[in-house]
Parts: sequence; C-alpha cells; structure tokens
Amino acid sequence: MQATCSTRCFTAAKASRVARRSAAQPVRAAADTPRLEKAKAGEMVDSMGYKLMRPGVKVAAKETLLTPRFYTTDFDEVDEIFNLKKNPNLPMEELDAMLEEFRKDYNQKHFVRNEGFAEAADAIQGDLRKIFIEFLERSCTAEFSGFLLYKELGRRLKDSNPCVAEIFTLLARDEARHAGFINKALSDFNLALDLGFLTKNRTYTFFKPKFIIYATYLSEKIGYWRYITMYRHLQRNPDNQLYPMFEYFENWCQDENRHGDFLTAVLKARPELLNGLEARLWSRFFCLSVYITMYLNDHARHYFYEALGLNTTTFDRHVILETNNATERVFPEVPDIEAPGFWDRMDRMVGYNTKLVEIDNSDAPEWLKKLQKLPYTERILAECLQLFFMPTKRTGSLDIEGSKGYVY
Repeated sequence: MQATCSTRCFTAAKASRVARRSAAQPVRAAADTPRLEKAKAGEMVDSMGYKLMRPGVKVAAKETLLTPRFYTTDFDEVDEIFNLKKNPNLPMEELDAMLEEFRKDYNQKHFVRNEGFAEAADAIQGDLRKIFIEFLERSCTAEFSGFLLYKELGRRLKDSNPCVAEIFTLLARDEARHAGFINKALSDFNLALDLGFLTKNRTYTFFKPKFIIYATYLSEKIGYWRYITMYRHLQRNPDNQLYPMFEYFENWCQDENRHGDFLTAVLKARPELLNGLEARLWSRFFCLSVYITMYLNDHARHYFYEALGLNTTTFDRHVILETNNATERVFPEVPDIEAPGFWDRMDRMVGYNTKLVEIDNSDAPEWLKKLQKLPYTERILAECLQLFFMPTKRTGSLDIEGSKGYVY
C-alpha cells in the first residue's frame, strides 16, 4: 500500500480552525524552551504545570489501574510454546508466509513529518493543549510498551524458532517507529518522554505467555479500529483535523492489523489456547478487560474526542463492536455486547469512575480519599462481575478461514 500524507485537507481546514480559536491567539510557548518555574524545593515544572525531569523532558504520568502498562512474562514458557525441536509438528507454513510480509515493511517511508506539525501544535492552546499532551503521552507509552515486549520475545526465541523470533523483532520495529513518531510530536508541544528512563524505572506487570497472547491480540485489533475510525471521521470532517498526525492513521493502523493477524496465526498454531472451558473463560475475561479499560479511559477524557468532533460514547461503542466482530472469528467465546443491559452497566461504571477522578483531584488528605473511593471502587468491581456473567457468544476458533484470510 502506497504511503500518503495528504496535507491538502489539513491546509484547507486551517482558516476555519483559526477562526474558531480567534479568542486565543496561539503563541509559541516562550520561544523554543518552555518557561520553567519552581513549584517546590528541587522540583522543576513548566509553564503548564507539568513536572520535568530536566528542561523539556516530562516526568511520566502517575501509574494507575487504567494507565498503559509495561509487561513481562515467563520467557522459558514462551520457548516451550514455540521451540521447533520440542514442537516438531508446529504448523509453520502460515507463519513463514507472514514473515515475508513483515519483511516488506510497507510503512518504512510513511512516518515522515511535514511542515504543518509545529504550526498546528502552536494553535492548540489552553485546556485542549493539556488534553492533547496527555493523549500523546499515553499513546507513546502504549506503543513503547509493545516495543519492549516484542523486542525481548524476539531475542529470547532467536535460537529455538528463528521465524517467530524475527517476526517479533519486526513487530518491535513497527512499535518503536510509532513511539518515536509520537514522542517527536510531543516535542512540538515543547515536551518529550525519556523512554530510556521509563525502560529502567517503570513497573512491569507479569502475565503468563497465553495471557500475553490474548491481551496483545486484543490490543492490536482494538488499536486498528480506533485509528481507522478516527481517520475516516476526520477525512469526512477536515475542520476537526487539529493536528496532522491523524493524517498518518490510515497506513499506521495497517501495522496494528498485521500484528493482530500474526497473533491470530499464533493462536491457531497452539489450539489449546482456543479450545476448552478454560480458553472460553479467559477469552471472555480479556475481552471485557480491554473493552472496559478503553471505555472508562476515553470517557474520562471525552473533551479530547469532542475536540475532534467525535461523540465519545458513539465512537467507543463502534470500536468495541468492530473489535468484538473480528475477535469472534478467533476466540472461542466473546461477550454479547448487544445483550440487554450491557451498555447500561458500562455507562454506570463511567459515572462511578468520574466520581473516583473527582476525589483524586480534590484537596482532601490521602487517607480520606482512599475512604471516599471505596464505595465507587466496589460498585465498579460489582458491575465488572455482572458483565462477566452476562450472556456470551460461542464463536469460532480453529474454523478460521485459513491462510487465505491473510491478505495485505
């Protein structure tokens, strides 16, 4: 697929956007270097209140249950799954074919910035600027997390399964490219993340290998539907094209889709991950975990989506529906998101999470915040449990259409 960056729509919409922002003329934040202030002794902050490790380098956002995480796993167990000597009958035909596709590197020349990035960043001011920075930081962290995991998987499998090892390494290449592109976008807002520091100091969450496969499959597929839905919406509504990065999403999302297709092939190669009661329960659990996390995160940041002209609820429901439709061709069981009461429970959790955010942002002492949050946390957990036991759809696993389904 030929990479294109159509700046024409972005330029055409520029006059309209400037008019909408006439009340706040964009000004480059104190030239190229943000104004630094001292909030507390030994603490550096910029003019927007962000804590800095050093000038221009942002302290990473506080880790919470809903923030993007870094993952690790039992790499010896991963080797047991993919080792060709221990698994001589491992079906490799589809994986070999996919390796050739990844080697083609369709997006090698796609992520080349144009002159509109810095100017567009200057035009984003006030609260929207903060929301935009948060979006970029979360996106960069998520992409970099994928890079670290895939890179280590590629390194560990190099001797036992060179084909799968190289695919993971090429997945890491894509994720690193994405993370670097987003971190460069942060520099348009006079900030950046120290990804090397994050690598050494971030908390790593341990998942068993099969859980890593379920979770990363869903992450890649839901990422595809998020990016392509945003891209299509902004192509139809160029006045809402606040920043040229969105112009890159059409080709970008194909990376996510290819990654998901590779993980589909991995699942098919290990049928025990798709058959039986345990596989059905874990499939249901990870679907709900990913859907709930996205729904709560996005609604907590609904101003960002509204700035793009999107209705957050409509956007999220569409993305979850399409992801669920794709996943039911792979997983043995998925939630029935059209069951009566499903979205009512999701919306109630949004309300409870809003209360949690309000408490977190209050001036109450920490011990009181914890006490105030208990009833809302309990209600969210209760809703999650109710969703887990709601009707599900028994769906496909090994009856996927086969290698013909993998066309790029």
